[in-house]
Amino acid sequence: MAEQETAGNSTTERMQAEVAELQRLNSEPFATSALGYIKRTGPGLLQSAMTLGAGSAAASVIAGASFGYKLLWVQPVAMFLGVMMLGALSNVVLTTGERPYKSFGREIGKWLVVLWALGTIMSSIIWHFPQYGLAASAARDLGDLQGIVSTPPEIGSANALIEEAQKTKDAVQIAAANEALASARSETPMGLGFTQAGLMVSFGIGLLILCINIVTTFNYGGDSRGVRVYEWFLRGCIALVVVMFGMVVVAKIDVVAGDIGEIFKGFIGWYGIPNLWNPDGTMNNSTVTQVLGMLGAAVGINMTFLYPYSLLKKGWGKDHKKLARWDLGMTMFLPFVLVTSLVIIAMKVGGVYDGADVVNTTIKPLGAAKALSGVLGENAGRVIFDLGLIGMTCGAISTHMVVCGFTFCEMFGLEQTKSRFRMFALVPAIGILGVISSLPIWFPVAASAVCFTMLPIAYFAFLIMNNKRSYIGDAVGSGWTRVVFNLVLVIALAVATIGSGIKIYGNVIQKLFPAKAPAAAVIQGDALSSVQPIEMKE
Repeated sequence: MAEQETAGNSTTERMQAEVAELQRLNSEPFATSALGYIKRTGPGLLQSAMTLGAGSAAASVIAGASFGYKLLWVQPVAMFLGVMMLGALSNVVLTTGERPYKSFGREIGKWLVVLWALGTIMSSIIWHFPQYGLAASAARDLGDLQGIVSTPPEIGSANALIEEAQKTKDAVQIAAANEALASARSETPMGLGFTQAGLMVSFGIGLLILCINIVTTFNYGGDSRGVRVYEWFLRGCIALVVVMFGMVVVAKIDVVAGDIGEIFKGFIGWYGIPNLWNPDGTMNNSTVTQVLGMLGAAVGINMTFLYPYSLLKKGWGKDHKKLARWDLGMTMFLPFVLVTSLVIIAMKVGGVYDGADVVNTTIKPLGAAKALSGVLGENAGRVIFDLGLIGMTCGAISTHMVVCGFTFCEMFGLEQTKSRFRMFALVPAIGILGVISSLPIWFPVAASAVCFTMLPIAYFAFLIMNNKRSYIGDAVGSGWTRVVFNLVLVIALAVATIGSGIKIYGNVIQKLFPAKAPAAAVIQGDALSSVQPIEMKE
């Protein structure tokens, strides 16, 4: 008991000292206060690491490979809207200090928070699989470069046929390519499309990432020192990703310098949505779907649940509101925009973009890595891009584990102890099977239906709660700033609703009621990664 009181007193004293320091920073010049705030950031890191995963990698690769620099504006706008909505959520939580599962259930309805938590758990488990799948694919690619054969020659030949068939769209050629691919896969262990060595490499990287994340995640479930250790781990993951993708871009700095005007135009949305209209005057649905899907899914439902609890875990309150805004800007918005922009730019300067301005859904992150082989010398660009992909998945996997540790405790009404947090954090670890397999189609379909439906509902709840004077008092704001902020929130809600609708259509309706097409006109998929990542955005 005496030890607990001592620990409690120590925490109180530390928080009082931190509040006093924040008040001092408010009176300092901008440069000094900015540096002080940046040193104390943290919760935004978890959001940044969670969204920088397989989904972001795939979306950025497709955007860059399809349109070059022209969609550089999309990811910053998408994340800005997400940050604004999380800013509203932080205003509510920091004002009241209440745990949102309890307070939202009381103020809005228990059914809402149950679905919110359920969607968070489902998405965290489902999105775990493609993270491991992408990491394993990148590791096998690195193994191939080191002479550890993981892709049989027959698979490579079938891939070449697939690529040609995708270009020509000839039904006979497509049928032949599919048959060759199926035959080649049948000769590999478990029909996976890679050798026994590839199987070992896949599980090796999966187990390594899992072990690293168990250690770091368990730290987060401990005391304040453990939280700091975990946050530095995430900083390391994000820094690795930035450095890896940055090296690919810097290697072509002469091209970047020559294209600086086009890059600037891409960031300010000069080209809007390229190739928006078909020659016959109809709207190009594939381009619109790609852009709106990116805009509406930068923030996932599990991120909305994790964020307020990470604020409370840090002990933040009313005096930390300005720090929370800095945190979202510096450790969530900035890293996300930097990484996704670097990937898009790499697609252009590395020669992956062919100038057609047509959505290329056939290219995947691993294919992009292969295309960048010679950027830094023989195969160096490919190695660096693969390492960047592994770094992205490692950070996302850890945050999925953290959010499950929080969510299960809240759903079951349990006090969050160290042992309970760690036990529940291990639930999504089943996703390690993603190194060799994907989930049965009904599972991601069901998860998509719940998660993408819940995101706009959660956004609507945040909008209501942030304007509920009976609950947060004067923290609702006043004057023109409140009007502008609420207008941005409404835009964010509308975009999230449209984006979620697109995702539900693609991941649920089209999967349940696929359009009938000639069997020969169906491409079986890229055998470079026989484990296909689930096309969902974190």
